[in-house]
Amino acid sequence: MAFMFIRESIRAYRERDPAARSNLEVFFCYPGLHAVLWHRAAHRLWSIGLFSTARFLSNMGRWLTGIEIHPAATLGRRLVIDHGMGLVIGETAEVGDDVTLYHQVTLGGTSLNHGKRHPTIGNGVIIGAGAKVLGAITIGAAARIGANAVVTQSVPAGLTMVGIPARPVDRARRAPAFDAYGTPCGEMIDPLLHEIEVLRAELSDLEARVSRMTASRRESVE
Repeated sequence: MAFMFIRESIRAYRERDPAARSNLEVFFCYPGLHAVLWHRAAHRLWSIGLFSTARFLSNMGRWLTGIEIHPAATLGRRLVIDHGMGLVIGETAEVGDDVTLYHQVTLGGTSLNHGKRHPTIGNGVIIGAGAKVLGAITIGAAARIGANAVVTQSVPAGLTMVGIPARPVDRARRAPAFDAYGTPCGEMIDPLLHEIEVLRAELSDLEARVSRMTASRRESVE
């Protein structure tokens, strides 16, 4: 079972990171994979009630990799943590399958309650470097969270969110592809700029109509 997990994890890294040149390189040199292996051991101890030992083990993983994952957090299969330094995953966070997280991502809580207070990340989500996803919210499957975005509200499946606070962008209605760092670099439409352009067009139309009405009244008076 462990061998299958490692094999499919290595395959996921090689598919999503063009810098990965061999299976051995991924196994020995990728701290994201090491952090998840440490987490699996700590999570197993946590699940049988050895909380202090689990926390000690997870702290060892953090010290060795620079990636902090609470042993109670739930991680799906084929998780890729690219670079990973400074990444934090909180206690009640749930991460689905085929998720990609970059360095300095925070899956954090906004409450002092002991219940569910961290995000739930759907399958196939990409969260860019420095992004903060906070609270007991849900990020829908195949959503994209751009680099340095701050997300405090649930995100529907397939949506791309950028900015502080995060807001959706129109990706020309194309099917979600793999966007490195969760940030589309192709054509996308900022919804605020789109609304401004619509208002400008309406204003120009009103000005033209007023000009025509004024000209018509002048003609009728003359």
